[in-house]
Amino acid sequence: MTDEDLRRTTYYGDRPTSSQPRPERAGERADRRSESAPEPLKVAVIYYSATGSVHELAQSVAQGARDAGGSVRVVRVRETAPPEAIEANAQWRAHLRDTHAVPIASLGDVEAADVLVLGSPTRFGHVSSQLQAFIDTWGPLWGDNAFADKVFAAFTSSATRHGGQETTLMSIYTTVCHLGGIIVPPGYTDPAQFATGNPYGASSTSDNGQRPPTEEDLRGAWVTGHRAVRVARELAAGRRVLGA
Repeated sequence: MTDEDLRRTTYYGDRPTSSQPRPERAGERADRRSESAPEPLKVAVIYYSATGSVHELAQSVAQGARDAGGSVRVVRVRETAPPEAIEANAQWRAHLRDTHAVPIASLGDVEAADVLVLGSPTRFGHVSSQLQAFIDTWGPLWGDNAFADKVFAAFTSSATRHGGQETTLMSIYTTVCHLGGIIVPPGYTDPAQFATGNPYGASSTSDNGQRPPTEEDLRGAWVTGHRAVRVARELAAGRRVLGA
């Protein structure tokens, strides 16, 4: 990872310039200046990535969230696969080595966040066991009703076209329904979404790890992060007006 990657993933509040071109639409920057809020919403981008595609999408999700005014923390869930499985796959081994400095997700990250964006590769049409294992530790927070009205969005990558992308995203959203969160998908709210064809969340196809996310995929990830924070900000403003 680069020094910029470390800065952007270590603390809430970092607002680095993205190294990947995703130009803002007209008026977005002006809108952010004109809207006031007591403090930026805290956004946790929590993901698992084996060979790198979901990691790349996570960076664009985070940049979209920052560009919408969020204070963003990017964290990965702990690797739980047996070492022999990792060693047998050169890409998996290299990615784990290259991202070792990315902070490991904690319950503190989850509890602090106003917005949670979850990312996982598809695993037989479902989330990875690594992400699911982390979610399975959320019981105490759920018992305290800590997730009620938090905004959620999701992103994924599969080895083949479609390949379980939509069911993986929907499996994440099923969990969100149990938690009492608010699902904010990207929908077809940006031209990039008509290119990716996935209104449920950001996604990409890796051709078994041979192809990184395209610019359209990365734009879709940006839209996913940006819209989740924008809607969360509007909800928060409404609550302040209502005194809720």
